[in-house]
Amino acid sequence: MTEARVAVAYSGGRDSTALLHATLRAAAPYGIEVVALHVHHGLHPNADAWLTHCRRRCERWARAGHRLHFSSARLTTLPRRGESVEAWARTSRYDALRRLAVEHGVDIVLLAHHQQDQAETFLLQAFRGGGTSGLAGMPRLMERDGVTWARPWLAQARDTIDAYLRRHRLGHVDDDSNVDERFARNRLRHRVLPALRQAFPQAEQALTTAADWAREASVCLRDLAQLDLAAISQGESLQITPWMALSSERRSNALRHWLCERAPGSVSAALAKRLMSELPVCTNGRWPIPAGELRSHRGVLTLAKPQAIPDRSAVRETSLRVNAAGAYPLPGWGGVLRATATQQAGVGIAALRRVELLPRSGAEQFQAGPGRPARTLKKQYQAAGVPTERRGGPLIYSAGRLLFVPGLGIDARAVASPGEPQLTLEWCDSLPIDGVVAAAGAPTLDR
Repeated sequence: MTEARVAVAYSGGRDSTALLHATLRAAAPYGIEVVALHVHHGLHPNADAWLTHCRRRCERWARAGHRLHFSSARLTTLPRRGESVEAWARTSRYDALRRLAVEHGVDIVLLAHHQQDQAETFLLQAFRGGGTSGLAGMPRLMERDGVTWARPWLAQARDTIDAYLRRHRLGHVDDDSNVDERFARNRLRHRVLPALRQAFPQAEQALTTAADWAREASVCLRDLAQLDLAAISQGESLQITPWMALSSERRSNALRHWLCERAPGSVSAALAKRLMSELPVCTNGRWPIPAGELRSHRGVLTLAKPQAIPDRSAVRETSLRVNAAGAYPLPGWGGVLRATATQQAGVGIAALRRVELLPRSGAEQFQAGPGRPARTLKKQYQAAGVPTERRGGPLIYSAGRLLFVPGLGIDARAVASPGEPQLTLEWCDSLPIDGVVAAAGAPTLDR
């Protein structure tokens, strides 16, 4: 029987400290093991001290009898020039937390966001001109890349959490960057929200309620777009004439969803408005975007992605022997297959000793979890919210059976039996410097 585990993202701050403590108390009667996941960002001079604090705190609680394991990851990259430090830290932190969760066989991670965080997110999105999906703020429950992210305290007031800390005398670390008003969220937290609370005492609760309404509206708009796109799209193209037969509002909604499915994060609101006015009158048009080029021709809108120059020296590998945990560079596919030892939810090592590497053909069926129906990769990618740029890499087969899909993970039908030696797999779209292999022994590749 698989051991029950739950993870908590633990920075050492007041909110995550309270959540970890409350989770330990709630999990103890049921024998559930708790894994505290800490990410060292490498940006603050006190980051090493915070890591030490978190580790020692968990060790004390473990010695007191709690079923608690501490695990940490240190980020090795830095924000690119011009990139938002906040956005970089958020994305890198979630990637690191997911890797840690997978390594420890955990499929649910608890996050300590609360009512004030949700209110701040709503206001930030409103000030940026965000639509309903942005105003919806942070979801209470979200499944992505095989991990469920849960925010159990999203409706809890900050004062309630502070009272919990005082009641249980819980020490925590203070990140002084949280008062640095160069960051938009900090300016909002220290200047705007206090004024709102003074004028409207229930401001935070009202804003989170508004976020709930926005989330409901966003789901309805997504479902409406899917209904409209089923009638006006053909394959990967959008048929302009039936699209124009929709009302203006439905045209805009369908177009934005069509664009987001094919080029997530690449299309601005300004471009969407431009397309709304130009598509009906432009017989042949081209609109460059970061993901490629949008083209209209003979009443059809398509996205042409840039063609990569083939590397004749790097032929795609067709098979691979994975003998141990480590990194297996595949230059022909432009990335690395990483294998990590695990005790559950992995693929048996016996099945990995000789695997086939194949591209997508369009007919593959993937099962996301036990008891779930097998669905096409396109539908699974859409359901999991996997962007197009993370769908590259080879599909992994053994004896004709699908084992692993980049961006989705291990097929539930290929999961090894409890107690069987097994590995979990991850695809990375980058190659190690000089082809260094981190596995125990170089992998055997066949081209």
